[in-house]
Amino acid sequence: MRDGPSDKSRTAVITGSTSGIGLGVAEALAGIGCNIALNSFTDNAEDRALAERIAEEHGVAAIYISADMSDPSACRNLVEQAASHFDGIDILVNNAGIQHVAPVEDFPVEKWNAILAINLSSSFHTIAAAIPHMKRAEGGRIVNIASAHGLRASPFKSAYVAAKHGVVGLTKTVALELAETGITCNAICPGYVLTPLIEAQIPDQMKVHDMDRDTVVREVMLAKQPTREFVTIEELGGLVVFLCSDHAAQVTGTALPMDGGWTAQ
Repeated sequence: MRDGPSDKSRTAVITGSTSGIGLGVAEALAGIGCNIALNSFTDNAEDRALAERIAEEHGVAAIYISADMSDPSACRNLVEQAASHFDGIDILVNNAGIQHVAPVEDFPVEKWNAILAINLSSSFHTIAAAIPHMKRAEGGRIVNIASAHGLRASPFKSAYVAAKHGVVGLTKTVALELAETGITCNAICPGYVLTPLIEAQIPDQMKVHDMDRDTVVREVMLAKQPTREFVTIEELGGLVVFLCSDHAAQVTGTALPMDGGWTAQ
């Protein structure tokens, strides 16, 4: 796996990457010289402007590809489009995901199907499409953004927990199948990450619990994380960069918690 200067920059495809964790990972990989394929389903001018900004700021090539990650054909086509544009794929980061909270008996079937499709099946389809390109390059890195919920359960999140446990299992299987190819496959299992989406929920939690911001963060949102601190997008990006480096050549099939001690309990 190329980690230093070469005559061909590495190419990274990151699903669900126009905001939050996915965008942070894209920025981190661009920061080490990777060409970037951003993805979302929205397909608007702002999405393409993000790719242009990343290219300009980091001196890499960057494109935006619209794909609905609930559609198997669209998942595979995303990889093929990126591979065609950049003449191959070196890094695949599966980040796209959605959430819904409800008791099992009331969980809407359509929500269950959508969460399984986007949070789990999309990773299967993108990985299956990326493997032939990585084999031709004699190496590659696959990183699946799972969750602490891939290692632990919580009430009312049946579909999300099932999907993220599935991502961890898929990661292990892919790693074993590719163990002698120079391609690694790992999962990162974050706890609560301070994304714009989470930040926007804090004021509502303050009202509901009649608490100040710091108390809500520590005692409500981060109750399961012993450090009582959010994981940052930059920390996640740094872990992805490590997993994509030569130093991580023997790290494969793992589910790496980044959760402030949540899964240590």
